Amino acid sequence: MVDKNYLRVFPYTDSDAELWDKFIAEAPMATFLHTRRYLSYHADRFQDVSLLIKDERSQLIGLFLAAVDPINSKRVVSHPGITYGGVLHTGHLLGEQMIQAFKIVLEYYKNREFEQLRYKAIPYIYHQYPLADDLYALFHLGAVRYRCDLSCAIDLTNRREPSQRRQRSLKKALKQGIKVKEGAEDIGNLWLLIEENLARKMGQLPVHSLDEITYLHSLFPKNINFYIAISNSEIVAGVVLFSISTVVRTQYIASSLIGYDLSALDAIFELCIEKAKTKGSRYFDFGTSNQNEGKSLAASLYKFKSEFGGSGVLHEFYEMTLK
Repeated sequence: MVDKNYLRVFPYTDSDAELWDKFIAEAPMATFLHTRRYLSYHADRFQDVSLLIKDERSQLIGLFLAAVDPINSKRVVSHPGITYGGVLHTGHLLGEQMIQAFKIVLEYYKNREFEQLRYKAIPYIYHQYPLADDLYALFHLGAVRYRCDLSCAIDLTNRREPSQRRQRSLKKALKQGIKVKEGAEDIGNLWLLIEENLARKMGQLPVHSLDEITYLHSLFPKNINFYIAISNSEIVAGVVLFSISTVVRTQYIASSLIGYDLSALDAIFELCIEKAKTKGSRYFDFGTSNQNEGKSLAASLYKFKSEFGGSGVLHEFYEMTLK
């Protein structure tokens, strides 16, 4: 398939995995979540329909990570298995070239009888430098923003002062003798706490099973980290962090009732924030606080996160009808 600028798209196959991951390593908006190594843990759950974008010399210049929506076989999502998808490129798809890339991607899916595309944009804090050409292309082509989630992140180069409540809670945790430990040695007990916490608060299970997160940590030991808070030899709180490009992001946050009483999460977060700053990360992202496809905000949870010195970052979702 060729357009006037001679861009072409080709369906991804398993034989492209090595090429894909090499490209991801160079793309300034891509993260380890976009790699085939990461996606392999749940590849059997989704029908992959990703695309490789090549120029007139057959050089790979972009990737479009996508799969069939599990609840609507006529809809493509970029990507249902991770937080965001995006058009991944190394700087070649800017301005008009990005518009043309979207046109051939849309045409490809339309010709395969898909009726709708949902696009999960990569939040700007994960970009190594400004790369919003995809958002302009979506506007230009008539996409509609159908969902917007609110995350909370700290700019580590210009952190707002933590609230008085968080400062008091940190002092309380330290006074109560809370000890924070890093490492995967206690992952089993941490996962029990995470499962109990989610069941109590949300009536849900973690997205990852214990076996899955253990496997992913074995693949990405530098990107996935575990922190626990201990009181009297008992794990009372914990977080799972994903180190992604310029961002350290909380993937899971959990505390027992005792941990809440001791303000154990304050001790964990203050240590994690300082470690992220020391290693040169730009942002510390607490993750989103939404339900009902962004329409509901868990106000108390968002306030708790913001009191550490964070503020709003959008996760934007767009929709296009394939006519």
